Amino acid sequence: MTSLRRLILLPLAVCTLFAQPPAVPTPPPASPSAGTAAPASRPAQFPPPTLPTRVFGFRDFTRQAALDQQFLAVPDPSLAREHLRILTASPHWASSPEDYATALYVADHFKAAGLKTEIVPYSVLLSKPTSLLIEAFDSGGNKILSGPTPEQPQPDPRVLPPFNSSSPSADITAPVVYANYGRRADFERLAQLGISVKGSIVLVRYGESFRGTKVYTAQQFGAKGVLLYTDPTDSDTKGALPYPAGPNPPPTAVQRGSAQFLPIYPGDPTTPGVASTLSLPAVDRIPLDKLQYDLPSIPVDPLSAADAAPILRALAGPIAPRSWQGALSPAYHLGSPDAPVTVHMRLAFDTRLRTIWDVIGRIPGTAEPQQLVIAGNHRDAWVYGATDPSSGTAAMLEAVHGLGALLAHGWRPRRTIVVASWDGEEEGLVGSTEWVEQHMPELGHAAAYFNIDVAVSGPAFTAAAVPSLHQFLREITREVPSPAGGSVFDQWKAAEDKSSNLTADAPKAPTFEPKSSSRQTYPGDIPSIGELGSGSDYSPFLDHAGVSSADIGSDGPYGVYHSAFDNFDWFTRFADPTFGLTQQQARIFGLEILHMADADFLPLDELAYAQTIHAALDQARNRATAHGLTLDFTAALAAAGRMEQAAHAIHDLQLDPSRDSSVLDPALTSAERAFLLPTGLPHRPWYRNAIYAPGEYTGYAAQVLPGVNEAIDAPDAPLAQAQLDAVAQALDRAAAALSNVH
Repeated sequence: MTSLRRLILLPLAVCTLFAQPPAVPTPPPASPSAGTAAPASRPAQFPPPTLPTRVFGFRDFTRQAALDQQFLAVPDPSLAREHLRILTASPHWASSPEDYATALYVADHFKAAGLKTEIVPYSVLLSKPTSLLIEAFDSGGNKILSGPTPEQPQPDPRVLPPFNSSSPSADITAPVVYANYGRRADFERLAQLGISVKGSIVLVRYGESFRGTKVYTAQQFGAKGVLLYTDPTDSDTKGALPYPAGPNPPPTAVQRGSAQFLPIYPGDPTTPGVASTLSLPAVDRIPLDKLQYDLPSIPVDPLSAADAAPILRALAGPIAPRSWQGALSPAYHLGSPDAPVTVHMRLAFDTRLRTIWDVIGRIPGTAEPQQLVIAGNHRDAWVYGATDPSSGTAAMLEAVHGLGALLAHGWRPRRTIVVASWDGEEEGLVGSTEWVEQHMPELGHAAAYFNIDVAVSGPAFTAAAVPSLHQFLREITREVPSPAGGSVFDQWKAAEDKSSNLTADAPKAPTFEPKSSSRQTYPGDIPSIGELGSGSDYSPFLDHAGVSSADIGSDGPYGVYHSAFDNFDWFTRFADPTFGLTQQQARIFGLEILHMADADFLPLDELAYAQTIHAALDQARNRATAHGLTLDFTAALAAAGRMEQAAHAIHDLQLDPSRDSSVLDPALTSAERAFLLPTGLPHRPWYRNAIYAPGEYTGYAAQVLPGVNEAIDAPDAPLAQAQLDAVAQALDRAAAALSNVH
């Protein structure tokens, strides 16, 4: 096991790989648009943003508006570019010496900004490939693949070969069956067509669901192994060229990734629910030979499009359904037992406990120090990780740069701020999960968690959050200038309108926004905010600890995801050449922290949450009817009504200038944690949130009312009714918490 002591004593050349952090400068004259990197030839479509006079959470926004102006002037595109250049200079897989060097770099910048900083190690199970061989043979026994093909010529020797972590070592040979995206519905369709995958190696394309759930499902249907590949249909932007001429992936690009069963539980597989500290006794870990819940029992490995193509061309048997066709062969076939294509998978992994390092920076609060405002981004990467995650790290460091400038001028937050650089996220949200499990008592007072992962892969701003943070996010984006002109909100709204092709008389989807006349609303200009499932570090906060969470990003043609081609050159050519978008994301991320930390009362809109839950229950009732199930929704709907009534009352109190936040805030955070189920979700007790969780068979995508809806889909009427009753109890707990204000 690699110890922390050994890495502290790394050779000087490794530890000084990165430049020293710059001193925190005095902010220039305040201007919300200062430093925005926008093409001079592009006319603004909207007027520059102006700071609002009223913001939910503040009795008087005047002082905060001045702080916002000072902060917005600090994040610098040129410094963000330098952060990214340095962070992507070496491959930095979790637990590697280069990964530790990035921890030192981030810690130095946190300290330079004035944050109380520590590097926190954890000892976690990670698998590192030692030998990988994939061979394929056509029905005549002719070898059609001897791979994997090198991803790029003369790669850096520190680059690990493309692999799926959490796969077991294995040496197997079996016939191939093509199984589309590897969803449960795909395997069921194969069974309907009379094709069994039992004892086969299934060839599955990336997309539509998390890779770990593809293996999870294939395993349940009796597959012997899984090959995942990137189909150009799913990865390529139409009309674009492959890198380096364009943003599309070269044919040899391979998407790495964890195959851990994240919807069962994330984090260190040997310590579910327990922090995997260096001092944890071995007796408190699940032995490696007893692990059976969240790790695959069958081998899995990723292929490039170039390596998958000869297998697909050689497959015989029935032609795959039209929706299963891709771009690598004139027609995809499913495979034939009479003329099989066989694959030999020989995978060897060194699987053992390794050390990873979270970097945690704190700014103590003055009035409510026990209340935590937590913000984070992960730092580890499969290879260079320019877009994922280093664009987020660069944005986070520039947000911290802005906080440091405010600290240097005497500002101190009302609530305690925690900024985190997580490690081991790519392996299964490991660093954030272990930290959450270690700090559960402290998180009982957390106000919110803000996540940024892929900060920029293109120009389209995106956000996902619990409903109580929707208004909070929209108000912040109105303050931040967009490199394309106007505010981020303006561009976000315009892009959504364009993609939806809405017309004045077209019906609009329900937004479930509260209709209370006592709150500030923006009729007709509400961009959609997504639901949180899993796939990034907000998951342990929301799903296990019950902390209100939000995640921001900026999307574009990102075909090089998790490949060696996600490097500094690709990012500066195709994602953000001017680093104006990275600056934008730093500003939004920083304002999230500032507003939540300094608000007079927590800007959590529980009325929006209650109305969303009520609508979700109505949808679940319709779903049950469609499945032919008779369920009693009376108690759950009544509890939702009680929560909505209590939420409406506390919302009015939030707008009452005579109310003390020390009374309101505990009720608001208690209501969020009231959604936690004492025994967790069926089959996966680590997930405790009754309202949101990743779907058991989707992994990334959120399932609303997961216990209820997954039991309906099963279909299992007794379980669905039991989960409905559990939701009713959770809603009553939330209503009681919101009513506990005197």
